[in-house]
Amino acid sequence: MSSTKKWILTIIAFVICLIHIIPFYILATTSLKVSNDFSSRWVFPDYFTLENFTRAWERANLTNAFMNSFIITVGAAILLILVGSMAAYPLARVKTKLNKVVYYIFISIMVIPPLTALVPLYQLVVNMGMVNTHEIAIFNNVAAYLPLTIFLYAGFIRSTIPKELEEAAKIDGASTLGIFFKIIFPLLKPVTATVLIIACVFIWNDYQFAIFFLQDKSVHTLTVTLAGFFGENQNNLNLVAAAALMASLPMIILFLILQKYFIAGLSSGSVKG
Repeated sequence: MSSTKKWILTIIAFVICLIHIIPFYILATTSLKVSNDFSSRWVFPDYFTLENFTRAWERANLTNAFMNSFIITVGAAILLILVGSMAAYPLARVKTKLNKVVYYIFISIMVIPPLTALVPLYQLVVNMGMVNTHEIAIFNNVAAYLPLTIFLYAGFIRSTIPKELEEAAKIDGASTLGIFFKIIFPLLKPVTATVLIIACVFIWNDYQFAIFFLQDKSVHTLTVTLAGFFGENQNNLNLVAAAALMASLPMIILFLILQKYFIAGLSSGSVKG
């Protein structure tokens, strides 16, 4: 690759990064200004105040919202990792017609929008008496993102983990579960990080399912809570910006922690699928 082409790609990458950073910059400048500060939102304040954050936290009851979102996101992520990896392992290793059909069924489900099943799903949830429970939110999200999880895990196992490791373990008398949890699962760190980032971001930001199945205020997630808070404070963008910034921080931190595994897991998990 020529140096000119490298410079062009670098400039393009810089512009793309800048476009994504600008909204967060405006969000930060707005949240750090007092309500009677009418200076340009492009100008960073020359003073420092956390008043908007404390007021937004109390007025929106973000403690309850954060706890609900945390429980649902963590619960769904744990189930996705365990169920998805265990389901992907035999689909990736055992070459049978049945496994091939099951694998392609999961792939086909990925192109179906989850909201298409909302009406019958809501009726089922009502009949089961599970409306306004964390469990139904966890199960809904697991069902929605399990096909993608299996797709990524199966592709990663096929393309990255050699069969010789399992064959050697079988010779030593290891069971199938022992091979998976002691040998295969520890090697799945890159794709597990990818699943965590993708699934957690979508689940953390879920609004459609949460607004239907979590109607009581005691189980409102961040998205539902913030939607109501934004409607009540349309004329106070400082509070709104502070609440939005606090809601986005957990996923930003998660990505920064796992980013070194993200690309490797995503690229490996999408080949030989």
